[in-house]
Amino acid sequence: MKHYAGLDLSMETTQVCVVDESGRKIVSMKVESTPAMIAQALHEVRGVERAVIETGRMSPAICHGLRALGIPIVCIDARQAHQSLKALKANKTDPHDAAGLAQLARTGFYKEVHVKSPAAHGVRSVITARNHLVEARVRLDNMIRGLCATFGFKPGPGQGKGFIDRVIEAANIPGLGQSITALLAVRTELMKQIKEMDLVLREFAHRSQSCRQLMSIPGVGVQTSAAFAAAIDEVGRFRQSRTAGAYFGLVPRRHQSGEIDRTGRITKQGDSMVRKLLYEAANSILTRSRGSFALKGWAMKIAKRRGLRKARVALARRLAVIMHAMLRDGTLFEA
Repeated sequence: MKHYAGLDLSMETTQVCVVDESGRKIVSMKVESTPAMIAQALHEVRGVERAVIETGRMSPAICHGLRALGIPIVCIDARQAHQSLKALKANKTDPHDAAGLAQLARTGFYKEVHVKSPAAHGVRSVITARNHLVEARVRLDNMIRGLCATFGFKPGPGQGKGFIDRVIEAANIPGLGQSITALLAVRTELMKQIKEMDLVLREFAHRSQSCRQLMSIPGVGVQTSAAFAAAIDEVGRFRQSRTAGAYFGLVPRRHQSGEIDRTGRITKQGDSMVRKLLYEAANSILTRSRGSFALKGWAMKIAKRRGLRKARVALARRLAVIMHAMLRDGTLFEA
């Protein structure tokens, strides 16, 4: 007899529920959240046809670990699962969630999502860490400016060597020197780490054929190409390149019901980091890139009709489509 399992994953423990073909509960237990312990629990129930888990922070590691141990695991969209589980049970508990996921595994009423490879997650972790370091550096700069302003000293704009030299002068002000010295020491270490992250990304982009292809587009740099390639991970999972724009939430939201048919702003679903980088690349093409080429001319026409902001969004969506097509075909950008 075939069995189906639902896994409600948390940091420490995982609730496991197994049902048979008729939906009758066979096993319900709680195990440690490791692939080995979950696989052992499922192997005790013979004939597990499919196991279902929701997307989450630990899902990639658990999915890859279970697949390596021979468990047929499927990762499903947590938003869709939430709506389904809410309809199945009035009370939200771990056993109820696991039982609901098991029923979804049995009926096949779910939307499977792609689990990115460890290499893709590694690239994303470097970009994410760098972004947080940059945000910390900006907060430090603002704090330094605020403290200096309290004592009537104005460091002025900028963030380079000139800014640091002016702030060092503030260290001689009584009551301010110790604070400024401590903040500058932390800022120096932050800048060192940011430069190391930049070096890691540049080396990765230099080694990656996908990144070299994508960087042939004006305005697309190391971060954008690396983040996009990591987010796509497997080019073949998109049957059409135009779906890449929707994948990153760059298509208009639509609500249709009877005579009502409204089109709103973009959905902003999917990977927010890549969506932001695509928007910045589009802005770079429109405002910084020199020369004229067909893609820029197309976006400039939209800017004249609808404004620069909508032109950036439209160009970001077009960039996602073009970049996926380039990765699929293995070609360079042709202006």
